[in-house]
Amino acid sequence: MGFTLRAADRDDTGFLTEMLVEAADWRHDGSPAEERATRALADVKTARYISGWPRPGDFGVVAVDENARPIGACWARLFTPDEPAYGFTGADVPELAIGIVREWRGKGVGRTVLRDLLDRARAAGHTRISLAVDTDNPARRLYTGEGFVITETRPTAVTMVLGL
Repeated sequence: MGFTLRAADRDDTGFLTEMLVEAADWRHDGSPAEERATRALADVKTARYISGWPRPGDFGVVAVDENARPIGACWARLFTPDEPAYGFTGADVPELAIGIVREWRGKGVGRTVLRDLLDRARAAGHTRISLAVDTDNPARRLYTGEGFVITETRPTAVTMVLGL
């Protein structure tokens, strides 16, 4: 496999932020990393996925390579109707975010961290989990393949939910 998993913790805040930027700007317009991060985190709803990590109830997983370098992450948190993120479906439904280092995409890292996160959500007693994804993002195939179904369609994105 070439990588292992571990629970995400407070020390992963910087890496989770990098992965959030990867997820938010998955098309990569060629801008420098700092510019991409500034642009992504300027969006209040995007910043909510990482702001104050970890809050009580947050959970996540980080994939690391054979040298213990982080290569991907999937994490989830609860939001409120007053401060929702993009895939908000209810205050009792955690919403996940996922990001994989570009060089590791297509090598099973995304599916592995997603499945591990779903197991963690079940273990925490959650009965559903949601996400938001751009309509043209290839990752949509991963989510559909894992059983997520579209519950809301917007002009450029969809919200998907999985019953656990």
